[in-house]
Amino acid sequence: MELIQAIASNISSTTGNHFQAGKQQSIGGGCINNAFRLDNGSRSYFVKTNSAQRLDMFIAEAAGLQAIANTGTVNVPRPVCHGEADGQSYLVLGYIHLVGRGNAAKLGEKLAAMHGHIKETFGFETHNTIGTTLQENNPDDDWIRFWQDRRLRFQLRLAKRKGCSNYLINRGNKLIESVPCFFKSYKPRASMLHGDLWGGNWSFDNNGEPVIFDPAAYYGDRETDIAMTELFGRPGAAFYDAYNDIWPLDEGYKVRKTLYNLYHVINHFNLFGGGYLRQAESMVDQLLDEI
Repeated sequence: MELIQAIASNISSTTGNHFQAGKQQSIGGGCINNAFRLDNGSRSYFVKTNSAQRLDMFIAEAAGLQAIANTGTVNVPRPVCHGEADGQSYLVLGYIHLVGRGNAAKLGEKLAAMHGHIKETFGFETHNTIGTTLQENNPDDDWIRFWQDRRLRFQLRLAKRKGCSNYLINRGNKLIESVPCFFKSYKPRASMLHGDLWGGNWSFDNNGEPVIFDPAAYYGDRETDIAMTELFGRPGAAFYDAYNDIWPLDEGYKVRKTLYNLYHVINHFNLFGGGYLRQAESMVDQLLDEI
């Protein structure tokens, strides 16, 4: 109970309204965190917990959620507070009841509006995580260099330590040097990104309004978010039609989406191993064949 009491105390001091923890209901928190709904009869919060060493991960997640919330576009669970107690770290978010089905076209519209929030440099105010893997976000005004160094080279180094094939390392390094070839007629802008927009990280509230959560947020090419929606769990044709009506994708996206999803597939190898190595090798070959 020490953890619950500490969370309730932090909620009270942060919100300025006394919160006495009552009902606690376990909720799926994915494969990384434990999660539960904390309720006192009039207010509810969504709480994630992990080991004390994971506090920085929660702090970065809160920063990403707040950055998305600040765009005033797509809805996210609002960060309330975070901290450490009883050997565990925690993140408290506003509770949103999710129903799983809703207006996919509106998700496309809202995401396009979020991507319309532009900065001068790529990256983010803090490093965060993609799954449990560190995601470096040092600012850079060159997107190609950012994608080469902060994304592909970083994951390839981890893959080498994980014992991936020399084939992936050699062909992957060749691809990294060739990344400029995919941007000959396309200049990305630094859009506000969710960063990990697979099918498990978006849903809808009771009114059918879209909600996105569990971000790995940073400013980058908007195509990376769209590509991720095609990798694990597509939101449907209405989503893509609505997005393209507002901000049509460049023709070269059809090739670049593989370049962007390669980052996530190598990360999945680094996290889970298995068949993701063969998938990453195939994607590298496919991209090199395009040059």
